[in-house]
Amino acid sequence: MKPALYSGMLRHRRFRPTWHEFSYPVVMAFLDIDRIPELMQVSPLASYNRWNWASYSEKDHFGDPYLPLRQRLELDAAAHGVALPGGPIYLLTHLRYFGYCFNPASFYYCFDRRGQLAMMLAEVSNTFGDSQNYWLWEANERPAANAKRYQCPKVLHVSPFMKMELDYTFVFTLPGDSLVAHMNTIDGGDTFFDATLSLKREPWTAPALHRALIRFPWMTLKVIAAIHLEALKLYFKKLRFYPSPAHGYRRPIPAPRGTNAPTEQLADPSRQVDPAEDSRVAPQRIPGDRLPGPDLQLRRP
Repeated sequence: MKPALYSGMLRHRRFRPTWHEFSYPVVMAFLDIDRIPELMQVSPLASYNRWNWASYSEKDHFGDPYLPLRQRLELDAAAHGVALPGGPIYLLTHLRYFGYCFNPASFYYCFDRRGQLAMMLAEVSNTFGDSQNYWLWEANERPAANAKRYQCPKVLHVSPFMKMELDYTFVFTLPGDSLVAHMNTIDGGDTFFDATLSLKREPWTAPALHRALIRFPWMTLKVIAAIHLEALKLYFKKLRFYPSPAHGYRRPIPAPRGTNAPTEQLADPSRQVDPAEDSRVAPQRIPGDRLPGPDLQLRRP
């Protein structure tokens, strides 16, 4: 596994109550968290913790920016009852461009010492200044073919056009020449929204970075502009509006009986639906089935 640039397309689809779909090209950095200062020396146009055309700032991610990122991950994992596997960790994220950064979601690929992908962390941020870490590990992993699949409850308010009482399914392919990161948003057992990153790998080199900067000179400004533009379109489609809760609010999730796993990582069992047992759901696709390409079809549990 090596650091890289990944470029491709981000697609969002809303299936109900009104169909809405958009996509746009993106580029993201895929960085070894233990080598970020070194990696950001790849070009005079890149820097670490200081202004440049492209830069990485520790302040753009969770925790104390004066602590190493691995230590912050260890602390947060321990607080959630998770033990890191001890191998390399790679971060898929947006860099800063001309000093500005907004990351709707950053993904941490946590490998064990044998080089196997053992778990994931999704660091999700909203436009109101809040962020939430979703640890995706054996406690919430679901069966999948050719991918890693996880399910957990929504905890953080993100879109004003989605309620809080929802669940997420995350699906990740192994990062190689290509990479897919997919998320379903589930309401009552049915997927009504999904988002898909479909990316191709380029080497972490100065020429590749320079090509990306020419193609995406203001990547993160484009991201935040697209979020507000699509929100405006949804507003004019008269979708129900859910006001933002108080700053710092997190949805409380009760833990199922007989488990010591962290409560915010476990969905309310009263809201889980088994498609094989519920005739209302059986004809529908199960969470995780809305995926790009036949090679990512998931097995039913």
